[in-house]
Amino acid sequence: MDAKEEVRARLNIEDVIGEYVQLKRAGRSFKGLSPFTSERTPSFFVSPDKNIWHDFSSNKGGDVFAFVMEAEGMDFRQALEFLAKKAGVELSDYESPDAKRRAARKKRLLEANQLAARYYQQCLLRNRHAMEYVFQARKLSKQVVADFQIGYAPDSGAALTQALARKGFSRAGLNDAGLLNRFGKDLFRGRMMVPLMDSSGQVIGFTGRIIGDVPNAPKYLNTPQTLLYDKGRHIFALSQAKEAIRRTGYVVMVEGNLDVVSSHQAGVKNVVATAGTAMTEQHIRAVKRLVGDVRLAYDGDKAGVAATERAITLASQAGVELTVVSLPDSYKDPDELIQADAAAWQRAIDTAEPAVDWVLRHYAERLDMQTAAGKRNFTTAALGVIRLLSDPVEQEYYVKRTAELAKTSVETIRAKFAAGSETDKKPLKPVAQTAPPSSPDYVREDSALALACCDTRCRALLRQASGILWHEQKRQKLADYLQQHDEIVQTTPKELQEYDIYVKIVLLRAEERYAAWGDDDRQLAMRQLLQQIEHEQTKQTQDELLAQLRDAEAAGDEPAAERLRTALNNLIKEKARGKR
Repeated sequence: MDAKEEVRARLNIEDVIGEYVQLKRAGRSFKGLSPFTSERTPSFFVSPDKNIWHDFSSNKGGDVFAFVMEAEGMDFRQALEFLAKKAGVELSDYESPDAKRRAARKKRLLEANQLAARYYQQCLLRNRHAMEYVFQARKLSKQVVADFQIGYAPDSGAALTQALARKGFSRAGLNDAGLLNRFGKDLFRGRMMVPLMDSSGQVIGFTGRIIGDVPNAPKYLNTPQTLLYDKGRHIFALSQAKEAIRRTGYVVMVEGNLDVVSSHQAGVKNVVATAGTAMTEQHIRAVKRLVGDVRLAYDGDKAGVAATERAITLASQAGVELTVVSLPDSYKDPDELIQADAAAWQRAIDTAEPAVDWVLRHYAERLDMQTAAGKRNFTTAALGVIRLLSDPVEQEYYVKRTAELAKTSVETIRAKFAAGSETDKKPLKPVAQTAPPSSPDYVREDSALALACCDTRCRALLRQASGILWHEQKRQKLADYLQQHDEIVQTTPKELQEYDIYVKIVLLRAEERYAAWGDDDRQLAMRQLLQQIEHEQTKQTQDELLAQLRDAEAAGDEPAAERLRTALNNLIKEKARGKR
């Protein structure tokens, strides 16, 4: 038995998840409110028999490790170490050759990145132009340059590659570390280099800021995803900011890495950054482990505003108190404000506005509050945000605030709030701009496969729809198996052991959603699901053919264009026949 299985065997999945979700017995399973969405009716299930969980509201699921990874914002290794400690398992006793090789590879990549950081630091001190940019143009102090290990990448095709080759690193190893471009040359050239560090301060990647005016060159260039660096999880300067975050009791999250550097130089050191404006659940959960007070200061442009709106939802789901730092109108980002008036930056932080107040004000400013449509859209969006709040006192306060802003009665807003329409449960799409947790196509496919697992008549309908192209190999393999076998599926077949977790999730969906349905209801649902899946796939194929046709016509490739027109016409005729 390996370490993962030993940990799994020693822990009851319902006990682990029960620390995060209030579970109640529901037949052979447990159910509760989803910790990942704001729902009022329980749709989160845990099956001790299958040792898995599934959240119908977000379509997430998996084993106990998957849950901890989602709930704590951890990668698998961190989740394994977390649960091993809880289970009293010593991981060193179970290290496999593969695990040892992976650990050795990570160690080698860390060495490459650390040596690269030192090399860039040395290059900065040897290049007058780079020093003028860093110390004069950016006005960075020697201390902050040393604290953040800031350096310079020479404007040469292979300077770093040659330097690290002398240390025994191959091109393949440097490529794995994210230091080479697709031509096998240095990725970073002619740039101020800011190392990206993990929570323990080890260099795992870089941000390079172009020095000078280089046509068509991106201003900022980041390390691509590697074994060490994942922008969806990485928080810039967390290792440098930890002490200040704990001391002050809050964290300021900004958009740009240089905003952070400027802030630390100004003495405001509880500041970190996400990768651009891409706030994720993992980001917010990582800071939550340190502090529950998050103050968000993104740029005031469209992307920054959209990111702030998304963060409100993420923070609400994670149970984090979120406020929004507003910069004076004349400043586009924290760095610009700090350069002009460092004290004003701290004042802006100190006067951060509660996120709900900020978003209500923002909605009111964007919408025409003099029209009925504007008031309708505003109140719908506002109530969507208010529904994220768990405290009824807070809800009542913001219901009254919504009524004030909309210049309507509190009773009217209360009535709309109580109605609980689907559109009221979240902000308007144009404002929130958040993607659903899972593609509707994926949910339909999982539901169709669940019906086919538990109903032979649905299995027959599945065989008739043999032309469906299923998303991801796990769905395709399960569909293939179901089309080739007649028996009801209750446990993972040996042919599908590679996809055991996914099959168990589908079986849990079948058990909790469809087992109590009548045969006719299941068959009707199956027909509708298959029709929807086939319709969406046909539409996608049509869109792809149209795009290819436009490209062929633009390129003057008439033979290709004619072939695409024929294919498109055949597809349209096939759709028409299907509607008759």
